Amino acid sequence: MAYVTSEAPTRRELSACVQCGLCLPHCPTFRLTGRESAGPRGRLMAMSAVLDGVLTVDEAFDDAMSYCLQCRACEAVCPGLVPFGRAMEGARAELDAQRPSTRRSVRKLILGSVLPNRRLIGLATFGASVVQRLRLGRLLPGPIRSPFNGMRSLGGRQSWVGREALPAQDPIGTIGLLAGCVMDSWFGPVHDATIGVLTAAGYRVTVPEQQTCCGALAAHDGHTAVTRELAETNRNAFADVDLVVSDAAGCTAHLKDYDHWVDGGFQAEVRDATELVAELIDTGRLPIVPGERGTVAVQDPCHLRHAQRITTAPRSILSAAGYTPLEIDPDALCCGAAGIYSVLHPDTSQELGARKASQVLGSGAPVVASANPGCEMQLRSHLDGKIAVAHPVELYWRALSESRLDTSSRSGAL
Repeated sequence: MAYVTSEAPTRRELSACVQCGLCLPHCPTFRLTGRESAGPRGRLMAMSAVLDGVLTVDEAFDDAMSYCLQCRACEAVCPGLVPFGRAMEGARAELDAQRPSTRRSVRKLILGSVLPNRRLIGLATFGASVVQRLRLGRLLPGPIRSPFNGMRSLGGRQSWVGREALPAQDPIGTIGLLAGCVMDSWFGPVHDATIGVLTAAGYRVTVPEQQTCCGALAAHDGHTAVTRELAETNRNAFADVDLVVSDAAGCTAHLKDYDHWVDGGFQAEVRDATELVAELIDTGRLPIVPGERGTVAVQDPCHLRHAQRITTAPRSILSAAGYTPLEIDPDALCCGAAGIYSVLHPDTSQELGARKASQVLGSGAPVVASANPGCEMQLRSHLDGKIAVAHPVELYWRALSESRLDTSSRSGAL
């Protein structure tokens, strides 16, 4: 049986691959295994073979597609401009359609019904906070224990959903902030920093009540109907804003691709928080903070660097905050988090996470900056408290707030 869904990889997408192999050194799973089937070229050849009826959507095809991290590092170096991420999502949509299984049904339930439900996420967050306070994380199953150990301290914050923040003067525009499925509950301080910085720049920031999960994880796992439903909900929720902003790189990359999932996509432009804040600093709407605050190691989330091709923005933000950015990985290999990958392929995820942590530790920096929640959790888990982890905008907001407080104190003393 060949492909049966409208999301399947197309002849045009697959024929763009000239099988040059330039992608292979940039693929983390190929570098770990050396297997052609674990690299982009081999996966594309398998997709083409199914399209031609030479292969079927069988267990071997499932293994090859499921082992991919979808980091899209191959896209950034591909001379044929193969849309590998789109092809991989299509291949997984075929797996969802042709090889239904209990495991895939459970994942579909979690990604399509649990993550978008704020009440269920709230219950999960409460449970996780209890486990944290009682120090019971070591009792969790292995695949869950590692990401759990990478979580920030939970509880004690008011949600931003349904609220807005106003600048001191008349706003220059309205930004709609994506709360995210777990960002608001698990990474609230990042939202606090993002909203603080954007209001300081003169924007009104609103966090619409009607929004939901961006749908990236559902799309990556092949659940197309769920992905479209979530995209439609968010398009309606953000209909009245000037800009849609996310402070999670994986979410932003998916939001920028909404025109594939829902007719017309967003009416407003989508920007990653790092992208917008760096621009506001460059244009003078946000200041360069005086002072020298030491070094920061920079970890590039795959969906910021490879999918969105945003590399200078996080470094510019850190420099403007008085930090010296340190490079740790010229190849920017995936840290191994990759959404739910750390649960599905824990051994590979652990190996990649350990390598990334080693690079961070080797930098000698006291803090590492990462602009994606999954990457942050992976880093926290493997660094085990040896180095702090923070979002670049979080570090800028901290420096800006300290500078303002210092200035205010000096003025009061006079």
